[in-house]
Amino acid sequence: MPVLVVDIGNTFTKAAIFEQDKLVYIEHFEVLDTASIQGFLDQYNVEKAIISSVKKQSQKWEPVLKQKIPLTYFNTAMTTSIRNHYRTPDTLGLDRLAGVIGARHLYPAADNLVIDGGTCITYDWVDTDGNYFGGSISPGLNMRYNALNHYTSALPVVKPDAGFDNNSGDDTETAIRSGVQNGIKFELLGFIESYAYNKQQLNIILTGGDGIFFDSLLKNSIFAPYIKNEPYLVLKGLNAATQKA
Repeated sequence: MPVLVVDIGNTFTKAAIFEQDKLVYIEHFEVLDTASIQGFLDQYNVEKAIISSVKKQSQKWEPVLKQKIPLTYFNTAMTTSIRNHYRTPDTLGLDRLAGVIGARHLYPAADNLVIDGGTCITYDWVDTDGNYFGGSISPGLNMRYNALNHYTSALPVVKPDAGFDNNSGDDTETAIRSGVQNGIKFELLGFIESYAYNKQQLNIILTGGDGIFFDSLLKNSIFAPYIKNEPYLVLKGLNAATQKA
């Protein structure tokens, strides 16, 4: 049963086709239009769809889906295989919820720490019994670089460099790079260590646009064997929600 999964973000929209747990096709859009939606329906014989959106306004192509196939809107009530103990579930980001659902679906016998490297860095833990209590949110990689320039009068804009591997910088640019990238590395290690203490089956799941970059920061750490890269974890979580709906 082909399923269309649409994740509408602030900047980009991701649309993917799944057949059961298999990701068949994915495409990124600045603006997803009706013609593209119709193309998905025709090419893949889509039988149902799910939408997750950070935007309140509806999209022009939504009536096309509603008229032709069952359409589900992902929401915080769709906990799907997890026990959500978040104190204010209505304020929980849908991407965070979909990420832990995806982690639980992919690795049900393990404790899973989901680290999503996007505009912000989020840390979310779901245990072997499917309990989710919440997590942490901190500034993302590019947000940190841009903030140093924005909130000072002299510091330049510096871009991330995955090849940078020094403990300190010997000029302003490398000093900024050391502070930002080593700061994130030590933050990652600190959160991982706090969650990993005394756990037998541990997965550290990296996702989001900076997931691979974070993997490079952690490649020499003692936690490297436990790292799993799942760039499409949120989409997989949304797909898992359709299987239980």
